[in-house]
Amino acid sequence: MTAPRAGAGQGAGGRFQSGFTAVVGRPNVGKSTLVNALVGVKVAIVAGTPQTTRNRIAGVVTGEDYQLVLLDLPGFQKPRDRLTERMQAAVDSTLEEVDLILLVLSAAESTGAGDRFVARAAFASGTPVIIALNKADLVAREALLPMIEAAAGLGACEEIFPISALRREGLEDLRDAMVERMPAGPMYYPPGTVSDQPERMLAGELVREQAVRLTHEELPHAIAVEVLDLQPRRGRGIVDMRAVIIVERESQKGIIIGKQGKMIREIGTRARRGIEALLGSQVFLELSVKVRKKWRDDERMLEKLGL
Repeated sequence: MTAPRAGAGQGAGGRFQSGFTAVVGRPNVGKSTLVNALVGVKVAIVAGTPQTTRNRIAGVVTGEDYQLVLLDLPGFQKPRDRLTERMQAAVDSTLEEVDLILLVLSAAESTGAGDRFVARAAFASGTPVIIALNKADLVAREALLPMIEAAAGLGACEEIFPISALRREGLEDLRDAMVERMPAGPMYYPPGTVSDQPERMLAGELVREQAVRLTHEELPHAIAVEVLDLQPRRGRGIVDMRAVIIVERESQKGIIIGKQGKMIREIGTRARRGIEALLGSQVFLELSVKVRKKWRDDERMLEKLGL
């Protein structure tokens, strides 16, 4: 997936700086929104429920003398099945491999047990930590200082940046601070690359995003999406996409389909808009629903889904 190159960076002495940053935080602090804002295009889905992010997704930010690879990680959790075991293993291994950790907190909420749990893991890794205090636009200026002080009390971080990912406020300073801490290194991804995920995977995630959003709290963790086909239609400027929404029980299948097919049509309508923006082409989207009992504990199914 490609996009126009970003602007100049802050590399010192004419050298090219590059490296990897793990983006961590408890659910709903805006990690994926922040990654999307820094990259400049949508590479991670946003649905407002825990476990929305399941894969380690790389968002790539490239300037004239730098390349930041932002790893949007699944949220910290106690493993309950093979899926969550894999998700937590990806988090644990990544924290010790990256050059920097970006710990995202919400300025609109008091620092809680979830924040402290994630912070302990981040600081225990031995990797330098920068804190982004997101949603600062929702907080009165006089209330922001105590939030900054609370964030500073979580550990010996490098810097703290009040930001708004949604409004894209404070992001340049945050980006520059991350670049400054990157070592001299190669360009890991070709110019114009914005994600390590293939278009097929990203298109499937856009379907899952809308399915999770529209079903709210009813069955977000039980939903997966497998893309069966993603092909341009010869000579028509249209991309044909077939995908199946996977659930664990027949009752969940009924929720996804909805009365007289209303729900699945709405999922398709909303998802198609995002997929067309992703592919830059008109999309004909065909969705179906299948029941796969206990798919989250099925190793073969998880491999098939790329999880």
